[in-house]
Amino acid sequence: MRLDRIFQALLPHDEHFFSLFEESTQNIVLAAGALLNLPVASLEERVQIIEQIKVFEHQGDSVTHRIFSELNGTFVTPFDPEDIHVLASALDDVLDYIDGSAGRFLLYKIGDCPAEMVKLMRSLHGSVLELQRGVHLLRRLNKSNDLAAVIERVNEYENEADRIFEAAIANLFEAHSDPIEIIKLKEIYVALETATDCCEDAANVLETIMIKHS
Repeated sequence: MRLDRIFQALLPHDEHFFSLFEESTQNIVLAAGALLNLPVASLEERVQIIEQIKVFEHQGDSVTHRIFSELNGTFVTPFDPEDIHVLASALDDVLDYIDGSAGRFLLYKIGDCPAEMVKLMRSLHGSVLELQRGVHLLRRLNKSNDLAAVIERVNEYENEADRIFEAAIANLFEAHSDPIEIIKLKEIYVALETATDCCEDAANVLETIMIKHS
């Protein structure tokens, strides 16, 4: 271990960051779980689900602002301040895209949900569950093998989402002749796939932190 890492390990740290990141990922998991209910919900139920996801998104924004505020007022952090900032931003992006994709369901009056869209939602949900596990492991960076496995699974979900997205876009042009309908569905696909990309971005930050503390 490098001397600066030894020095950092000996200093008292603000444990509040761990709780804030755990709160952030909990909001994301709840939002992604609610998103899974949209395809089978009635119109009234969809309105309620989307409103609930919006609540999670607002709560997520609040947590992100609290992280940034803590960062500005804390001298010694559990890991590099830059990594804290980037991780908080990446997690916030995941929740923003979940909220955006949910909102488009109502805005565009989506009827039946294509099978590929459901698959993409499930892939996203699996990815955010792994992110939640990874964030919990930040408290125990000595268990680097466990964290490495989480990062690998997030990457696998992102690759899976890419394959689903490509197939979905191809099927979209075959199954629909209305260009407006194609544009509406494609926007939702893009938002969902981008959310999985943001999950991978967050996992990359976790990997950076793991490497720095190995």
